[in-house]
Amino acid sequence: MTDPATLHLRVHQAQGLAPGPRLIVLGAVHGNETCGTLGIERVLAEIDSGALPIVRGLVTFVPRANPLAFARGQRSGERNLNRNLRPGALPQDFEDRIANRLCPLLAAHEVLLDLHSFQSPGEPFAMLGPRDNRGALEPFTHAADEERLARHLGPRRIVEGWLDVYEAGVRRRRERGGGAALVTDPNYGVGTTEYMRASGGWGLTLECGQHADPNAPQVAWRAIRQALALLGIADIALEPPPAVHDEMLRLAEVTDRLHPEDRFSREWVSFDPVHAGEVIARRHDGTPVLAPAHGRIVFPNPRAEPGQEWFYLALPSDRRLR
Repeated sequence: MTDPATLHLRVHQAQGLAPGPRLIVLGAVHGNETCGTLGIERVLAEIDSGALPIVRGLVTFVPRANPLAFARGQRSGERNLNRNLRPGALPQDFEDRIANRLCPLLAAHEVLLDLHSFQSPGEPFAMLGPRDNRGALEPFTHAADEERLARHLGPRRIVEGWLDVYEAGVRRRRERGGGAALVTDPNYGVGTTEYMRASGGWGLTLECGQHADPNAPQVAWRAIRQALALLGIADIALEPPPAVHDEMLRLAEVTDRLHPEDRFSREWVSFDPVHAGEVIARRHDGTPVLAPAHGRIVFPNPRAEPGQEWFYLALPSDRRLR
């Protein structure tokens, strides 16, 4: 087993000689999601060879944002780095110590591209932040910037609404009582992009495909180059976006697993369609969990711990990318 004390956070930077934006690119926030790491390493090799000159601004690469999880080949080291992300004076675990290094890095940049993959088969998709708003949960003024980047990253499916629906789930956990402290803390829904927005920047999470998909590193590599081109950090051609984004979705509801014997009705895959009244799962006492509307199931997790999120429901969104 890897000793956390032997690990460090490896950071690569390239600065152009002309002023410009500051971009940070993360890989392996979850250690078993290696497509971002491979995509970053390919781009670094291109920069070092002179094939990809950085002419303005700054780009920072963190190929293994969670080195403990990466070394162990698993999603988390001691906990999920992409939840409850914030610096703290009294770090309690390895991810807290990483957060104390990673959060200042994020805050020193304007734009974030966070590269992930997922467990079930499926095509890549991008997670978009909130629309411009002055609300208390996630006030924001860079929606147009995120939408423009989302258009060019490549995936035809875009999903919005993460923090709103997560916060609603937190409220329900509090009402039920008995949940672990973290999953009843609204800040537990804050990951890399949410922290970036709270620090005045903007950014996207790109889910590049299934963990083992051999094409996922190519998706990550292309997305990095598209971001560099769009921001003008590298003088390379910006490829045109897909003519049509097939699907804009809004996360609308999260359902928690409440008992170890709660079971899905079948083996669900992210973005499988569900119909209003369809049985998605059954509680341990046989009570059916029904789809409240026509939509798609997202992030189904048959191994979820009781009291934690089990699956999300996504509905069609009326948002259009600018």
